[in-house]
Amino acid sequence: MASAAVRPSGPGSRSARWRGGARHLVPALFLLPTVLVFGLFSWWPIIRSLLLSFQQTNLVEPATWVGFDNYQTLLDDPLLGKAVTNTLVFTGLALLIGFPLPLFLAVLMSELRRGAGLMRVLVYLPVAVPPVVAVLMWKWFYDPDSGLFNEVLGKVGLGPYPWLQSADTAMASLVVEATWAGAGGAVLIYLAALASVPTELYEAAELDGASVRRRLWHVTLPHMRPVLLIMMLLQVINTFQVFTEPFVLTDGGPEDSTVTVLLLIYRYAFVSGDYGAAAALSVSLAAVLAVLSAIYLRLTRAWGTK
Repeated sequence: MASAAVRPSGPGSRSARWRGGARHLVPALFLLPTVLVFGLFSWWPIIRSLLLSFQQTNLVEPATWVGFDNYQTLLDDPLLGKAVTNTLVFTGLALLIGFPLPLFLAVLMSELRRGAGLMRVLVYLPVAVPPVVAVLMWKWFYDPDSGLFNEVLGKVGLGPYPWLQSADTAMASLVVEATWAGAGGAVLIYLAALASVPTELYEAAELDGASVRRRLWHVTLPHMRPVLLIMMLLQVINTFQVFTEPFVLTDGGPEDSTVTVLLLIYRYAFVSGDYGAAAALSVSLAAVLAVLSAIYLRLTRAWGTK
């Protein structure tokens, strides 16, 4: 009597392939809720904004497709150029003041032998303050009549100065507040990067008689280059989207000298009720930041390698 044929159960059999597929299916099922939630709250608003930029709507009545009319509205608005210029000025000042300051503080704290922990707490403390609370506090600091800064300067015969009331000083005043509020997070990142620099390199540099400045330039900064490049990109992206400071401190004044792109988006949406133009400007800003980020990463790819 012929024996029944035995089905192969090796790696190429159907059962083995099914088990292999099931092994990959289980992790995918666990990830599915996260992907759905991320898509619902992250990607869908982006797609919705892109569609809204080609529509005219008040978000209550049915939307009307208007094509590129919203983008033409932006180009016809004389305030757009002013907002872009102000945003670029804010970004430039923030890089000039706010980028080297956290690095300097991190290097200083890394060299301290005593009190480094307390200094870290003091530097990071502004990050723990809610942004609106911090801005309102600085609004009192800048008050031309009874503000802290003019009170202190008045003791030595200086001032009072119109910090936020003058177009010449308003933007710089916003940058100072934003630098104070955001420097703490950057300091912690730089401290972590400094801790990763091999100590034997510093010891070799000291044996060669290198000064602190030369050790910083030839040892510290080259090893921190990837972190510095990423932090600069993140700061550019964040400063391009500045909103809280001009909205709370100056409301875009005086004479529209602190109107930024995000503040203009707010005005389109919640002052003029033109949600289509607000979406069009939002999409344009996102596209500009994406292109700038791609160009920046392309140009700094070789610099970011040690």
